[in-house]
Amino acid sequence: MGLLPKKLHTRLVEREEGNTLRTLPKDIRGIDFSSNDYLGIANNQIVFKKATSILYEKEIVKNGATGSRLLTGNGILFNEVEKLLRELHNADSALIFNSGYDANIGLFSSVPQRDDIILYDEFIHASIRDGIKMSNARSYKYRHNDLKDLLSHILREKGKNTNNDREIYIVTESVFSMDGDSPDLKALSLLCEKFKCNLIVDEAHAIGLFGSNGCGRIQELKLQENIFARIITFSKALGCHGAAILGTADLNKYLINFARSFIYTTGLPPHALATIIAAYQYMTNPEGLRERELLHENIAMFNQEKERLGISSFFIPSSSAIHSCIIKGNNKVKQIAQIIQKNSFDVRPILSPSVPKGEERLRFCLHSFNSKEDIFTMLQHLELAIKKI
Repeated sequence: MGLLPKKLHTRLVEREEGNTLRTLPKDIRGIDFSSNDYLGIANNQIVFKKATSILYEKEIVKNGATGSRLLTGNGILFNEVEKLLRELHNADSALIFNSGYDANIGLFSSVPQRDDIILYDEFIHASIRDGIKMSNARSYKYRHNDLKDLLSHILREKGKNTNNDREIYIVTESVFSMDGDSPDLKALSLLCEKFKCNLIVDEAHAIGLFGSNGCGRIQELKLQENIFARIITFSKALGCHGAAILGTADLNKYLINFARSFIYTTGLPPHALATIIAAYQYMTNPEGLRERELLHENIAMFNQEKERLGISSFFIPSSSAIHSCIIKGNNKVKQIAQIIQKNSFDVRPILSPSVPKGEERLRFCLHSFNSKEDIFTMLQHLELAIKKI
């Protein structure tokens, strides 16, 4: 095999010298404070067995979809899952994508058109940024959760608008994946309504945690009628795989025709779809409700304990399952992570360039299955490590 081209080799060397080179993590054994499996569904035997029974009941014996959904891959379970999503999420339509990344790439690369404007929160997920880059629309970021700054961008664009067909898309997350905080969605919705902007909300880290039956912040606030598109994923609290875009029937029809990450890929296998059904059934039954209650109890305790230990100033305020402790510098945050890992807790550092330089952090993900004692002990180790380093 040939050598890596010089320009590519140089980029790797720069990463190594800057201590920012990514590598696949080793298998860290310890109590889980790192995964997105907020309700423990990824390892839930009830869900696993139910997914298998769904396939047997429907006599589906297939390991793969066999093709794209527009050709041979649109099996019966796709229709059942999308019907379930429409009903639970109070949406006119739902379209399944293979992942949250595929959903965001498909939506943002195809929907905003030339001369349209995309205004996105500066902390928006990388998959949305990648989709925006593939769009022909012009895009501008606004300061994180800052509606005054967003308004100034809207007024600027409205003031110079000479094209009546031009659309403005406002993009945010209901729970931000790295900070764990949320925008004022009601105020944001009113702003978009006033200036006739299209609001798009990524609910990846809100599904399973907020709203009736865990259906997200948008439904919790009864804003679904005001949202152009909602992106939901099944790989976080639902513990499985895939994603969907919720919107109008016309948006659904448009995406089927123009979203390339939907058109040109093999559909999800039947077992993945059966697992989505089983996960939703579990999440919306009394057992799932109890898991959600336990998670929120753990979130409250986590916030109380970091206050009591005097380390809350290191954290970004959050009422979600994601809590970020800012430890500046890749070396320092890795050292503190290693100390906590040696005490049998699976906590991972988030390094630059995944986050901006100077905003390196430990990202704690809380779960319904974390015990109160584990939370207390882990935070004690964090307090001692911060003082030591």
